[in-house]
Amino acid sequence: MEPELDDIVDDVLRRRPATIRVFLDFKLRCVGCPVSCFHSIGDAAQAHGVSPAVFLAALRQAMADQDSD
Repeated sequence: MEPELDDIVDDVLRRRPATIRVFLDFKLRCVGCPVSCFHSIGDAAQAHGVSPAVFLAALRQAMADQDSD
């Protein structure tokens, strides 16, 4: 299942640990943040000044790479 902009950050991080590196690479400190239970991927990207489309593409790539291992 590919992530969408309206998916909750905490859900994505828990289901797909490979995405943690993407959040850190984009300087989003969502890992362990109490707001991650409420913010969507789109919310987090906007709040941190990151292009939602670019960020979402990177998350999807990380998931694809994890699946191919």
